[in-house]
Amino acid sequence: MFQTSDVSDQAPSGEADPAFRDDVLACFRSSRRAIPARWLYDMAGSELFEAITDLPEYYPTRTETALLKQYCGEVAAHGGAGRAVVEFGSGSSVKTPHLLRAIQGEHYVPIDISGDFLRESAASLAADFPALQVHPLEGDFMHPLQLPDEIADVPKLGFFPGSTIGNMVARTSLDLLRSMRETLGEGAMLLIGMDRIKSPDILIPAYDDAQGVTAEFNLNLLRRINRELDGDIPVERFRHVARWNDSYARIEMHLEALEDVAFEVLGERFSMTRGETIHTENSHKYGARDARLLLRSGGWTTCAEWTDPDDWFALILAEAKPFQRAP
Repeated sequence: MFQTSDVSDQAPSGEADPAFRDDVLACFRSSRRAIPARWLYDMAGSELFEAITDLPEYYPTRTETALLKQYCGEVAAHGGAGRAVVEFGSGSSVKTPHLLRAIQGEHYVPIDISGDFLRESAASLAADFPALQVHPLEGDFMHPLQLPDEIADVPKLGFFPGSTIGNMVARTSLDLLRSMRETLGEGAMLLIGMDRIKSPDILIPAYDDAQGVTAEFNLNLLRRINRELDGDIPVERFRHVARWNDSYARIEMHLEALEDVAFEVLGERFSMTRGETIHTENSHKYGARDARLLLRSGGWTTCAEWTDPDDWFALILAEAKPFQRAP
């Protein structure tokens, strides 16, 4: 079993994000319990996710990284050379060096909601690329953001790896793609990773690994609620569950109550019955036509696409072309 660092469930971590507070309370007040996946990524959650990406069952990271190593030169040849790279949800930025070396631009803007993790990763990357101007931007990339003035007149290449787009339902995915277009501007390009539909025999182990790292990643959300929202949720009475939902072509992650439980969050009392779950994350998978249609609907026109030999994962380059008034 994977072991996490010894952090008290009750240890406070400063002022809680009001949006986190509101989303958690809305979840427990509702009969359909769900918490947006972005709240999985506090410092501990971000570190656990980085550990997940190294697991043998978790194919997306190594598959996408291989594609980046092989095809980033072609990305630059398609018009990306010299552009400012703007990475949405940068995490540890481990895939980014492959792109930066090919693009050979002067500016890199990593965007992430986890500020501490963002600053650590940005500092590490800046040390590896001393000539690169790194502009870390803490924020929620689900909404349009004001980019640094230093890149206002520089052509931009958005970078959204990891099939993070799959964490969102269709409506939210469209909102995000449109927000990215607004943030980057007309004429910008977007390099995005999208996971393909495949057998549940491959998918489920990728989200429920034998070492239990993904389980700890999911359960950390409850620990975060306890730390930041003065909760007393009995974490040991919940388990991690990963399911394939064929109707929606997605993996779902849930936290399931192993028995009837009662607990407090911010002084408000809640209860859950045995077998009841909190829906914490989706990971949608896309066929080739699905992916291109989604991008077009969000204002992006596909320019090039690369996949691995097994067609498990796709790397897509798209452009924010001017909108047409008529065919």
